[in-house]
Amino acid sequence: MLGSIDLSELLLTALAVVIILTVHEYCHGYAAYLLGDRTAKDMGRLTLNPIKHLDPFGALCLLFFHVGWAKPVPIDPRNFKNPKRGFAITALAGPLSNLILAFIFSGIYLLSYKGMYSVLAAEGETFLFTLSRTATAFLSLFYSINIGLALFNLIPVPPLDGSRILMAILPQRIYFKIMRYERKIYLGLLVWLLLGDFLVDGIRSIPLVAASPTLRGIASIFSLSELLGYAITFVARAFISFWQLIPFFS
Repeated sequence: MLGSIDLSELLLTALAVVIILTVHEYCHGYAAYLLGDRTAKDMGRLTLNPIKHLDPFGALCLLFFHVGWAKPVPIDPRNFKNPKRGFAITALAGPLSNLILAFIFSGIYLLSYKGMYSVLAAEGETFLFTLSRTATAFLSLFYSINIGLALFNLIPVPPLDGSRILMAILPQRIYFKIMRYERKIYLGLLVWLLLGDFLVDGIRSIPLVAASPTLRGIASIFSLSELLGYAITFVARAFISFWQLIPFFS
């Protein structure tokens, strides 16, 4: 998923990452606040100030892999009327906000894409066309990174949001037994994310694997970023296909 990336794309991606992570964490805190927990508000995390939310390493992963994380918003489930359900709802609020943004901005992207080529046909490669092309590139990155952040955080392993949602499903005894290994699971996930591509490249360089499309596809399970890439593409295409059903967007 790394691929080649130029400076302009890097800057557009960085801008998208800052906005997306901030909205994601704000929605966690706001959902908790609506459910009766003021912890995030009292600690200054119920804000759209990105400095309060960015985790440097998680932001870099989102920048280069299009999957990552921010600093978790502090939540105290004891303040919820139903702690398990409240904890799950606040965990779901972040990824859900990203999917809603992705859905909305995939439609805006289609309009921008149409507008870009209308400008090209009417005026040629003028400054207005360059501006329109830049806006379209940003919108494409914005909605795809939103999908990536949502899907990554829905993985049901600690410390991601999916593990909090899991708390509402599993018996507490089993859940807290899993959480005892949170740090090890977290490190394993990072290794899978950062080194998976290199492992897959090595496996696919084996002549037997290289000659078999099936084995090359199976090798994808060793790369978290590649698996997420397939999932992101599937969801992105589904959103685009929906908007294209509307004549105005097609």
